Amino acid sequence: MCSSWERGANEQANGLIRRYLPKGTNFFQVLDEELEKIIFLLNHRPRKCLNYRTPFDVFNSILDGALGT
Repeated sequence: MCSSWERGANEQANGLIRRYLPKGTNFFQVLDEELEKIIFLLNHRPRKCLNYRTPFDVFNSILDGALGT
């Protein structure tokens, strides 16, 4: 079960994905290159919930902290 505060972020992510892959998209016809491009664009898009940082930047800063670099 999701907490109520998690639902908004999930719906926001779904909306962003739907910009690239509309409802009814046949995923068997989506090329791997297209998916890679969508993943890159979404992971490098600044998010208000991350204080306008990108998911990529946040992940790397956490990873750097965990590795002690």
